[in-house]
Amino acid sequence: MQFKAIRKNPSAAQADPKILEALRDIPVAALSDNMHRNIGSVGLRPYHRAGKKTMAGTAVTVKSRGGCNLTMLRAFEFCRPGDVLVLDGGGDMSNAMIGGILSFYAAKIGTVGVVLDGCIRDLAEISERDFPVYARGVNHRGPYKDGPGEINVPVAVGGMVVNPGDIVVGDMDGLMAFSPDDAEWLIEKARAHLATEAETIRAMTEGRWDRSFIDALEARCPN
Repeated sequence: MQFKAIRKNPSAAQADPKILEALRDIPVAALSDNMHRNIGSVGLRPYHRAGKKTMAGTAVTVKSRGGCNLTMLRAFEFCRPGDVLVLDGGGDMSNAMIGGILSFYAAKIGTVGVVLDGCIRDLAEISERDFPVYARGVNHRGPYKDGPGEINVPVAVGGMVVNPGDIVVGDMDGLMAFSPDDAEWLIEKARAHLATEAETIRAMTEGRWDRSFIDALEARCPN
């Protein structure tokens, strides 16, 4: 068997654009509340300029040695407009894998965001842009380009498993990924959830918020 520096697989089919457009109007918290509140990344944060729209796109995944971006450079060829580039760098904090130039290129070719379990650099530049960039941290030390790596394989970023073709959503609260098969019912439940929250705000505003549920919660406590 011959081992190659980069194992390359075709990108998965893209999610329905109408589904992605609907998700861009739904906060990630509303989606999370309808998936048992235990789905999503931990330890990754947004570094781009804050905005109200939710990032939503189809995952193109990269698994790479920490601090090396050779595989990511090749993976740009597998990205289409509407994709999210998801980079599993093993949480390595010693070298940045992407900075201002490559995040600019990712936006230029039409991807809707970059998710990286590793470090970025050029924070001042990235933080002034609307293009979504999520990472574990920041380090001025640049990347190596040695490989090996894999494109379009299952990866883990911030403890969250992402499969090629999954829908990835993100806002200023964080990130989630799920199968496109789950998208329609999740959107329906999240919209109902948001309607309930809006009614709660109205009740608070009008001084009629029913707080009796707190008694029931307190009563079930074991101590």
